[in-house]
Amino acid sequence: MLYPYGFLRFDPTMIILLPAIVLTLYAQGKVKSNFAKYLRVSTRKGYTGAQVARLLLNQHGLQAIPIEVSRGQLSDHYDPTQRVLRLSGEVYQGSSIASVSVAAHEVGHAIQHAKGYIPLSLRNMVFPIARFGSSAAWVFIMVGLLIPTLGGLMDIGILLFGAAVAFQLITLPVEFNASSRALRLLNTNGLIVGDEAKGAQKVLRAAALTYVAAMASGIAQLLRLILIRNRRR
Repeated sequence: MLYPYGFLRFDPTMIILLPAIVLTLYAQGKVKSNFAKYLRVSTRKGYTGAQVARLLLNQHGLQAIPIEVSRGQLSDHYDPTQRVLRLSGEVYQGSSIASVSVAAHEVGHAIQHAKGYIPLSLRNMVFPIARFGSSAAWVFIMVGLLIPTLGGLMDIGILLFGAAVAFQLITLPVEFNASSRALRLLNTNGLIVGDEAKGAQKVLRAAALTYVAAMASGIAQLLRLILIRNRRR
């Protein structure tokens, strides 16, 4: 029997989450270690992340997109709603392999947006639903667990959580494509040379692994919720 307070007690379905938790911890450690390592290795050309971003944006006719400094480490992102590219201070000012790799990756997102890259457009459409689903899902799920007569609310919560997982699935091709664009742009423009390409690849692959881990965690949690719902019935 699963108690109404199953989330507050140990439940065998928690085992489903263990591989995803291990993968998440590994991915987080990998991205931090690779970023820290290659943040200390300067490129031979010496361009800063901001200079690389500006050069690549201009090259693709995106002169109107401003580049701003964002707070915090690894806070780099392209905002499609405001059409602005934001780089963390160490990426914006740094001339390391990590700095130019991350900057080029975010430019990759800007290029996707400009070209109407379908997975990105789909992700932007799903985002509002996924954002609401990821926060509201647990309210419905917990109420459904605590009050058996309102068990239908749990189904609603699972559907909402499923939308958040769908968002994570759509995110994967978007991120992988941005990274492949970044490596290609850095190489073809001579912004990295020789073995610097291997370092850039390691930085971007480690970052991509965090999205894989997030997707795996989401799927595992979704499966766990479905099992809990089925056991209650």
